[in-house]
Amino acid sequence: MEGQRNVSEFILLGLSHDQNMQIFCFVLFLFCYAALLVGNLLILVSIRCSPLFHQPMYYFLSHLSTLDICYTSSVTPKLIADLLVFAMHFFGMIEVLILTVMAFDRYAAICKPLHYLLIMNRTRCNLLVLAAWAGGAVHSFPQFCMVIRLPFCGPNEIDHYFCDIFPLLKVACTDTYITGVLMVVNSGMVTLVTFVVLFFSYVIILFTLRNHSAEGRRKALSTCGSHITVIVLFFGPSIFAYLRPPTNFPEDKVFALFYTIIAPMFNPLIYTLRNSEMKNAMRKFWCQT
Repeated sequence: MEGQRNVSEFILLGLSHDQNMQIFCFVLFLFCYAALLVGNLLILVSIRCSPLFHQPMYYFLSHLSTLDICYTSSVTPKLIADLLVFAMHFFGMIEVLILTVMAFDRYAAICKPLHYLLIMNRTRCNLLVLAAWAGGAVHSFPQFCMVIRLPFCGPNEIDHYFCDIFPLLKVACTDTYITGVLMVVNSGMVTLVTFVVLFFSYVIILFTLRNHSAEGRRKALSTCGSHITVIVLFFGPSIFAYLRPPTNFPEDKVFALFYTIIAPMFNPLIYTLRNSEMKNAMRKFWCQT
């Protein structure tokens, strides 16, 4: 009997086998990726070259734009090669934590306005960003260690457009039940708990807005509305993908598009079109140059 072979390369089957659909997807996602890069770089440069960079909310937004670029780029297998799984979950978890930090910033600004500058000083902002990067490493490194220890002896075809955890478990030639449960806890439960925390934080924020003036409510609702839109686009599909038994469904690839491409692509539009300060900063910087 022929011995088991150790698989070291995987073939990603992509979104579709139909050639016309492949051409359509190529053009569509090339446009999405270009829009994502241009939009986030525009936000990044505008914030860095304006006084807004010294405000905590825009300081975190600049980091979010950087992570959107890194996170979406890590989905392309040829960019990261063997470290793809680690990179995708690393940048993804940092993005989750940066969104949480931004919610905390809005909570401090709206619920503790007199102490806001003391609470969100630059030292604390730097520590929060550093903690987000550390959290990304703590989240993704155990996954990476578990995956590289799995034996793969064929087949080597993965029915996805990037090398995610659950599709990899499907082609492993060993019992992956315990690994799958650990992945659900590591990714699914963390995502759900973070979403619940964010949900209740915005409930508190909206409840506090009753005591603000009409103008203050309008400005705060505009900012919070942007954050809530991004959170729903990112967390909804992520919870569906990871908070369940480690099985694969045909819809997984469609839902994955939301948190890997669509949400990062819409972030620049959401944060600029609904934010007068951001639009003014971009107008001043780019008109002067």
